[in-house]
Amino acid sequence: MTYDDDLDAIGLLCPLPVLKARKRLKSLEKGQVLRLQATDPAAVIDVPHFCAEQGHKLVGQDDQSGPEGVTFYFIKRG
Repeated sequence: MTYDDDLDAIGLLCPLPVLKARKRLKSLEKGQVLRLQATDPAAVIDVPHFCAEQGHKLVGQDDQSGPEGVTFYFIKRG
């Protein structure tokens, strides 16, 4: 999936991945996509909830296997 900006939140715990995503999304234009990289297990719940509450759209999610357990979230700015 293509994206316009990338945010590395690997190793950060709730609520930091969502707080950092909110700040980064403010710098993007409506319709642009942010790729958020996170390892926080709570992000699976927090990111979709954040998108719904803030008017953004979660357009993709990609769980990567491996020791780091990184999940990529693709958030389209609303």
